[in-house]
Amino acid sequence: MRFGVLGPVTAWTDAGEPVTIQGLKGRALLADLLVHEGRPVPADRLIDDLWGTQLPGNPAGTLSAKVSQLRRAFEDAEPGSRSLVRSGPAGYSIAVDKTSYDALAFADRVSRGELDEALGLWRGPAYADFADEAFVETAVARLTEQRLTTLERADVPVGELSALVAEHPLREGLRAAQMRALYRAGRQSEALESYEELRRLLADELGLDPSPPLVALQQSILTQELPHARSNLPAQRTDLIGRSDAVNDVGAALASSRLVTLTGPGGVGKTRLALATAASVADRFADGVVLVELAAVTPAALSVRDALTDAVQAALDLRDSSGPAETAVERLAAVMGSRLLLLDNCEQVIAEVADLADELLAAAPDLRVLATSREPVNLAGEAVWTVPPLEVPPAGQEPDAAADCSAVRLFVARAAAASQDFALTADNLADVAVLCRRLDGIPLALELAATRVRALGIQGLVARLDDRFRLLATGHRGAAPRQQTLQAMIDWSWELLAPDEQIVLRLLAVHADGSTADAAAEVCAEPAIDVLEVLVRLVDRSLVVPVHGVDGPRYRLLESVAAYCLEKLRAAGELESAQQRHLEYYVALAESAQLFGAEQSRWLRLLDADAANLRTALDRAVATGQSDLAERLVDALAWFWFLRGRTAEAVRALDAVPESARAGVWRAGFLYLQADRRAGAEWERWSETADARDQWWVAFTSVDVGEVVMGEALLERCLKAFEAASDQWGVAAALLARAKHAHLRSDVKALRADAVESTRSFRALGDAWGELQATSWLGAAAELDGDFEEAARLHGECVQLAETLGLWPDVAGALGMLGWTEIRRGDYQAACAHGERALRLATEQGQRSLQALAEIVLAFGARRMGDLGDAERRLRALLAAARAQSESVLYLSMVLAELGFVLELQGDPAAALDLHKESFEVSEAHDSVRSMCLALEGMAAAVEDKNVAAQLLGAASATRAAGQHLIASTEVEDLARAVAAAETALGAGYDEAFGRGRELTPRQAFDLLCE
Repeated sequence: MRFGVLGPVTAWTDAGEPVTIQGLKGRALLADLLVHEGRPVPADRLIDDLWGTQLPGNPAGTLSAKVSQLRRAFEDAEPGSRSLVRSGPAGYSIAVDKTSYDALAFADRVSRGELDEALGLWRGPAYADFADEAFVETAVARLTEQRLTTLERADVPVGELSALVAEHPLREGLRAAQMRALYRAGRQSEALESYEELRRLLADELGLDPSPPLVALQQSILTQELPHARSNLPAQRTDLIGRSDAVNDVGAALASSRLVTLTGPGGVGKTRLALATAASVADRFADGVVLVELAAVTPAALSVRDALTDAVQAALDLRDSSGPAETAVERLAAVMGSRLLLLDNCEQVIAEVADLADELLAAAPDLRVLATSREPVNLAGEAVWTVPPLEVPPAGQEPDAAADCSAVRLFVARAAAASQDFALTADNLADVAVLCRRLDGIPLALELAATRVRALGIQGLVARLDDRFRLLATGHRGAAPRQQTLQAMIDWSWELLAPDEQIVLRLLAVHADGSTADAAAEVCAEPAIDVLEVLVRLVDRSLVVPVHGVDGPRYRLLESVAAYCLEKLRAAGELESAQQRHLEYYVALAESAQLFGAEQSRWLRLLDADAANLRTALDRAVATGQSDLAERLVDALAWFWFLRGRTAEAVRALDAVPESARAGVWRAGFLYLQADRRAGAEWERWSETADARDQWWVAFTSVDVGEVVMGEALLERCLKAFEAASDQWGVAAALLARAKHAHLRSDVKALRADAVESTRSFRALGDAWGELQATSWLGAAAELDGDFEEAARLHGECVQLAETLGLWPDVAGALGMLGWTEIRRGDYQAACAHGERALRLATEQGQRSLQALAEIVLAFGARRMGDLGDAERRLRALLAAARAQSESVLYLSMVLAELGFVLELQGDPAAALDLHKESFEVSEAHDSVRSMCLALEGMAAAVEDKNVAAQLLGAASATRAAGQHLIASTEVEDLARAVAAAETALGAGYDEAFGRGRELTPRQAFDLLCE
């Protein structure tokens, strides 16, 4: 449903059919609701507006009836429309917006500069059929004034403007629009006569003179200096690539703001975007679009103010003014009319540009200004639109997606133009992507690089990027001098900086991928400089890019600017000292990180943000032989690397300080995590001097490669030390590791006790990692108890907590455990979904043990869904990986058993029996009673002698009952198959053989196979 008041009050269906509203009061009710534009109107107010002193017998009831009639009329015309008339505690209202109500649509189009479209909505005087009613008086006056103001700005024919002037003879805006229109039509004398008429009327009726802008307009017409040209925008020689959305966004900003400034670093394409936007919105401005190039206006001018006004006058094709600067500004304001002024390259005279723009915008109400500058103009009402670099392909992105990135598309287009033999191919796409990333997606740098493709080829370009200023030293002759080379582009910005800005900017270059304000201040080490204040100015000048940080903004340089500033540091002799301050700051930062306790999550994000700086600091410490700083840094970062799953990075860093005792124990633990054979020897090297936390670390990391006995001994030793030292975190961590050992033994009671206490302690400490790990073992205890619903709930909580912390290895582990729980309760589709995601994450994070867990889930799921081939493939790969390790791995027994069941189902009981035997022996070595029972049941299914099979089943049953090792629903089918085969073979003798087996220990039962 649509409504109109810009003429007679009317309603239409969406199909354009008029809606019939019976009775004058019904139409008046609609008019009154529309006056309020969707706001509630109290019933008393409506009654007073509609009936005044002539009230009906039951005013409230009569109003309610009129509302019902209006709703019915809407519903009859368009089903569902009765709901547009709403009632509530505050009164009645009608649901309208700018798409359904012409008064709101008019205001919206005017705000977007679509003046002709806005005026086209008018069908006559506002509220034409109710214009005499008091309740529309204010709305009629407001809408009429808006229409007249719009007519003053729009491109209206001379005849219509003359009629309006006759109707409103003292209105200066209409008079100025008529004078300009008459002048453009070649009727200069009539334009001057109109001015004279207004001057007389003002003097005779009001005793006033025309305003200065109107006087200046009359002078411009008298001297024939009113510009006729609608636009001086230059034609562009190449297509604008990758900026279509930006053109739309800037055009929209111009619709709502009279001053829009495009900011951004040199070469990012501010001018090209401004020109494209100006061309796209030119039809909004009756007096055209004018480009004013300000690069030639320098602070060295005798009068920057005069130079600016001269440049604007030249762009408008006006003669020089012989009056003072103020008079020139008034003349400019008078001839602006409805115009867009594009002020390009404002940065070097930004203060003077701000003054001129402020005066012109104040004196010329239909003027809009689009400026390009390295920094904002900083006027009230200014809309600042930062021009971003073009989109570059992230590392590892799919080829098709990388080819669609705007930076790649621009480079390819320009390179193909420079060299007819060049084309984007699968072979060179990776090099093109690297080039675009290294040049930060800056259009000018990409275009300069494209000119060298013919001589160097794409691989040659990439190889020479470290010497980018020589590489990109020539460009297009038609460009402005500052845009002909990359060096010149940055030189232009550098020379505009104050000395303190140059100092801070060049020192920022020692930071890798940005820094906080505190880090910048420490490296700057100039007490007389307010670094934060300077950073803000550098951001305004588009030389520093602010990005979101954990505790506030971070500040980074584009790679080309950083390379330039490093050369400036070398030239100033400051590079070595700046790098040393950088190293010392980041060592101190790492050592201050609180990674154990409530601040863990925040510090993880802080260290993530500075990962590149921390690597750079370590590289420098090692390269310069500062071993103490290197040892301190790796010691401080080792737990961070572990939490983030960066095992390989940790080992590389720790290897850089091979003689450090602090690093040695950390290295041993990480080697255990990698299942590296050097781990044991590395631990032996440092074990004598290891403290309690060192012992815990090795016990915690070594269990997955089978170091169970050593791990349990270390845990008991370090737990006593933690308790003696009242180290709450250490106690909780030791209990956590001990819970893992209890799980290995299927000791549910010990597992739950340690996991509960560990969870309580970590929660009290606020250590989210510890709480996550302990909760996972609570889930494992629930799974062993057969409470799969609770296990799934706990593991689901772990997934969410790990995702919140960004601990992606732990997300993979929690998903693997959740998948295993789903296997145990028989939801194989859900299990495989969790397993697939766990495998993907574990592979991405390089976590071998977690990859194995995910593969186990997928293999178990595949067998139970009937895909024996996929199950066998996955299990054999797991078995091969486990056997390649020098020590037994925890999952070996279950893989052997599961592969045994697969082979048995495939008709190879002999091979299955061998696998179940091996599974039993591995389980016995790990004291895993539950796994020993499973192996006995697997052997019973595969052994040829069913008398032995029945005894194996009896021993397994008795052992399960004694230790309360429940059999999962997913294992029942395997057990039932073994029982059925034995019962069929033995008949009545099955129970007797089964009973004999119940008297045997698992080892005694196993020995039956050797008799």
